[in-house]
Amino acid sequence: MIDNVKPKEATAIINSLIGGVVPKIGVQHITVGRSEEIQAFISSLEDVKNGHSMVKFWIGDFGSGKSFMLHLLNTVALKQKFVVTNTDFTPDNRLYSNDGKAVALYSAIMDNIAIQTKSEGGALPTLLEKWIEQVIIKTANDHHIPLTDIRDEKHLVLIQNNIMTIINEITEVGGFDFGTVINKYYEGYIRSDEQLRRNALKWLKGEYRTKTEARQDLGVREVINDLNYYDMLKNFCKLFVSMGYSGFMINLDEAINLYKISTSTIREKNYEKILTIYNDCFQGKVANLFINFAGTKEVLENERRGLFSYHALKSRLETNKFETAEIRDFAQPVIRLLPLNQNEIFVLLIKLKAIFDFNYKTDIAVDQEDIRKFMEEMFNKPGASEFLTPREVIRDFLNILNILRQNPELDKLRLFGDVQISDERQNEISLDFIEEL
Repeated sequence: MIDNVKPKEATAIINSLIGGVVPKIGVQHITVGRSEEIQAFISSLEDVKNGHSMVKFWIGDFGSGKSFMLHLLNTVALKQKFVVTNTDFTPDNRLYSNDGKAVALYSAIMDNIAIQTKSEGGALPTLLEKWIEQVIIKTANDHHIPLTDIRDEKHLVLIQNNIMTIINEITEVGGFDFGTVINKYYEGYIRSDEQLRRNALKWLKGEYRTKTEARQDLGVREVINDLNYYDMLKNFCKLFVSMGYSGFMINLDEAINLYKISTSTIREKNYEKILTIYNDCFQGKVANLFINFAGTKEVLENERRGLFSYHALKSRLETNKFETAEIRDFAQPVIRLLPLNQNEIFVLLIKLKAIFDFNYKTDIAVDQEDIRKFMEEMFNKPGASEFLTPREVIRDFLNILNILRQNPELDKLRLFGDVQISDERQNEISLDFIEEL
């Protein structure tokens, strides 16, 4: 049941799930009941590899596995040689703002960039240096300069000219400043000027707040801000593809925080930005970009505050009228994640028991029949049908395993019976918003 699980993955899985969050690594070992969604996603990845772009909305009830799905998509995309990144909308991170919240989202996106050899994020410097090395080798070959000599400072201007030429070829908006900053990064790289490299990275991650400061440090005229950050994401997408990557995948979770924006005008501007991204991707205005949004059914369908309140989005995101619970259409932009059924949860708990034992080098006296009894206790509790989520089942199960690991003399059946059901959704959505006019 746990073939090829690494100790680091096992620890991440157990600690994260006990904490009520999705593990960043190892999610493929605990995947159940999502094979059709994954196959459809792999097909979409092939389209994006071939130059198309894609937007998907992963919609499900609280605790249905939206965040888990996004992490699983990351794992699949990394193996397909995509550059990926994963971040959440928060009250301070959004797609549109005029007070720094949009560029804050951009900064979070850039901070979390991952590649297969650096899957936990922070891969932007690695990617920049890899691209620069490709330019260095190309320059050496084009000018018949030995590779042992090309990094000498006397060739600095030659390399920088080539960097700027290539950047101008692959970018459209903001390319000059983008190329200038990468040249500064290269200069710091060659001259071992760590401060210059840090300044360049700071600019590329959208962390400069004033043009004056950026001009003093790097000699550029602009900074990445709320208005131009999306153009910069598209520039990075082209840069990654020019390096040989399949594309750039951006996962944006917790869309509930767009739904919660109290000012209707700002909320609509955020939805307008989603529409712009959607149209760019499906009309072929951008290539090799894959953007995933995750949110609840209310975020999608509420016609007062949700995406459906913006008519142009509603017309694009309405479900295929021929789809049913049994007949699914995974090609449409909205993928509805149905809750795991009890058989799938049972298989998942068996896997988690094996990973738990592997992680702690133990063998807790809980067999499959005990797992069935635990599930019976959980699903027969008052309120279970309304409030119980897979997240709560998993967390309670692992908490009981932890208690038994440290107190093997305890009666496991009594622990099963002590489980209580609570409504974890209570903080997810408050419908009593005051519209600010």
